[in-house]
Amino acid sequence: MKSYIELDVWIEARKLVSQVYLITNDFPKEEVYGITNQIRRCSVSVPSNIAEGCGRQTPKDIIRFLYISRGSLYELETQLYLSNDLKFVSEEKLNNILSQIETCKKLLNGFINYYKKLKV
Repeated sequence: MKSYIELDVWIEARKLVSQVYLITNDFPKEEVYGITNQIRRCSVSVPSNIAEGCGRQTPKDIIRFLYISRGSLYELETQLYLSNDLKFVSEEKLNNILSQIETCKKLLNGFINYYKKLKV
């Protein structure tokens, strides 16, 4: 088994975090403890839970953390749509980051399915 740092899903999730930090730099300063912080924490949760899951011993434990990571992707997606509604992020930037989220979702779903087969 590869180390988690070699996994495409973890690498793409790190790219997502970088994108999130770049776009949230332009958010209003009064939101630093609001939606900016929430979005950043949520994005960091994605690769962190992938890593933590990979450190677990059983496929069942791994899957649990992968599901948490996937949930964070959906939460992040929602917060970014809200940020667009509030005019904190442009349509173009939103679409770019949503594309990266979609990439992460697909890779994560594939990883979950892989571990589900091992669990049986």
